[in-house]
Amino acid sequence: MKHKPPPDPESRVKLLLARRNRKMATSAHAYVRGSTVRFYEWLETASRASVPEGPEIWICGDCHAGNLGPVASADGAVAIQIRDLDQTVIGNPAHDIIRLGLSLATAVRGSDLPGVTTARMLECMMNGYESAFEPELVGNGAVAGMPAVIGRVMRAASHRSWRQLAEERIEGVKPEIPLGRRFLPLAAEERAAVAELFAEPTLQKLATVLRSREDGAPVRVLDAAFWRKGCSSLGLLRMAVLVGVGRGKAERHCLMDVKEAVAAAAPRSPGAAMPRDNAERVVTGARSLSPFLGERMLPARLLGRSVFVRELLPQDLKLEIERLTQAEATEVAQFLAEVVGRGHARQMDAANRKQWLAELRRNRSRSLDAPSWLWRSVVDLVATHEAAYLEHCRRYAMAEAA
Repeated sequence: MKHKPPPDPESRVKLLLARRNRKMATSAHAYVRGSTVRFYEWLETASRASVPEGPEIWICGDCHAGNLGPVASADGAVAIQIRDLDQTVIGNPAHDIIRLGLSLATAVRGSDLPGVTTARMLECMMNGYESAFEPELVGNGAVAGMPAVIGRVMRAASHRSWRQLAEERIEGVKPEIPLGRRFLPLAAEERAAVAELFAEPTLQKLATVLRSREDGAPVRVLDAAFWRKGCSSLGLLRMAVLVGVGRGKAERHCLMDVKEAVAAAAPRSPGAAMPRDNAERVVTGARSLSPFLGERMLPARLLGRSVFVRELLPQDLKLEIERLTQAEATEVAQFLAEVVGRGHARQMDAANRKQWLAELRRNRSRSLDAPSWLWRSVVDLVATHEAAYLEHCRRYAMAEAA
């Protein structure tokens, strides 16, 4: 199969930067998703006394609504879990709560809902988060009371097939990745490195981890390409690898996501013992927060860089929350916060869970059931991001006009 000459790394960065700026200009909610570093900068300037210190556990680090969604386990179960752990660190669980609150507040603003909806939404969010710490709920069980807007995504995920995944991601079921809008060609050195990577026994085993595949079945790389995807991948290695598992007519295809792991920008707890290798950090955090996803990931090295590899399954979907009704806003907030709470709670013993709950329930007012630290944080962050979003749009419009 013939490939176009690959663009140099600098050209790739220019293409990705233009794509990111365009996506972030579409709405304030999209800007919040793509401006993670601004959130961390706010955390650095926020008074430590204004945010409670929770037990040191693995947190998502970038816990916005788009980073949650249906995730499939290796044995076929599907649940809503955190699905992006690039920024995972051992840190303060309050940071995940604030980040989720900001994300949902901008979705409420983008839905033209009144400010009182944001207040009620934060109340319901805290109710959902705290409910995850009830002794009978700690664990990997399904979260009850799924809102209809999320239930529709779950039903779609549960019925998706490999064909649908292939048509969505690589525009067909042929054993090749189409170059163009989504994918760029790899250099010869990169293609050789990918082939070498998937010849390793650990990667071969990852491709056969699903219960529907035979242990020890042969694994071969059918095609690979550079993936023009996401805001956080700017300038980093990101590859889609189409792999064949099995022999002859029994061969099945799977799509692997190879993503470079770099140092997390999320604040970590001082002295926290985490893997020094960034891919190992991501995989370890995933196994603590999102077991379904973590069991399908492996750290590796590619071209001297730290990468993590996971298979993309048809059931893995992103929650696209753009517009909400008042009822949906509170229901979705409570549900997603409980999902995040489950990921936090399973890492704590009974004493830490009790202590953290007591801390969360402090500083409540009679007029607002959400803690004052959360309300102040979200209000401040919404104002900061609204201004930054408008400035981003101004710069984007000027660049387009040039």
